[in-house]
Formats: sequence, structure tokens, C-alpha cells
Amino acid sequence: MTTPDIPPSIKDPSKRMVVKPVLTAHNDAKLRTEIQTRHLNMLVDEPKEKGGSDLAPTPLETALGALIGCEAVVMRMVATAIDFDYDSVDFECEGEADLRGARGVKGIRPYFETVRLKIKVTTDESESRLDLLRRNVEHRCPIMNLFKDAGVEMEIDWIAVPRS
Repeated sequence: MTTPDIPPSIKDPSKRMVVKPVLTAHNDAKLRTEIQTRHLNMLVDEPKEKGGSDLAPTPLETALGALIGCEAVVMRMVATAIDFDYDSVDFECEGEADLRGARGVKGIRPYFETVRLKIKVTTDESESRLDLLRRNVEHRCPIMNLFKDAGVEMEIDWIAVPRS
């Protein structure tokens, strides 16, 4: 992984800045799990055809949602650091996993094989500036790097959408 072209946006990059998210959860021996973090509640569930109650995203959908949310937050931080001007960003995300892995079939991994992510940024910035933003966001996003380090094939398409 190459180093991005801008310095970190922290005062002292030599000092460790540790984050420790803490979650608790409860599951009634079914497919729906109630999760708490800070003062927030989340649900993870499965669709009815898989035996769930279909009240929340699946764990895999939740993982893709975490990727999108992380990309958006890191994008805002990088955009601020490089003074990149944009109005909004829209995401389309699709993951592909072979469920045989989660069912215990040897040789099949139980997580995503491929994730496709289309990122549409409404901006009048140049392609080179969008590329600078892209390189830094992809380098810094913790969730994206978890996927990459797990060997998930990442197909990422950054598109500049001109302001109307």
C-alpha cells in the first residue's frame, strides 16, 4: 500500500491514539440479535425465508453498511484536510459471498469473496483532486482495510458527478 500524498490530520502522529469501541448484545437463541453501544441500539437479523424475523439487516448487510459509513466519515475528514469541495456522496454497494463457507464446507471461506462499491461524489473538483481524495480515503478507511487484508476482492469505482 502506497503512502498518500498528504500528512495525517492529527497534531502529533508519533503519539498513539487508541479507540476502543465497546458493544454488548443479547440473543434469545434465535436469529435476531439486539446490540448496544454507547446510548445506541442496533438490530441484526435474517430474512423470514432463512428463519429470521426480517426486522433488521443481516450480518453481511451490516458489514457492508459499516464499510459505507466508514468511507463517508473518512471522506469527510480527508476532504477537510485537503480542502476538497463536494456537496454530497452516494454509494452503491454489493457483496458476494458463498454461503457454503458459513455452512462449514471446507475450502470455502465464510465471508465475502468480492465487494463492489460505486462512490458518486457531487463535485466540480478535477479528476486529479478526486484521485487524491480516493487514494487517501482508501488508505485510511479501517473497514475497507479489514476487507482488503482478508483478501476480499474490492472493485471500487469513484465517479465525479458535476454540480447542476
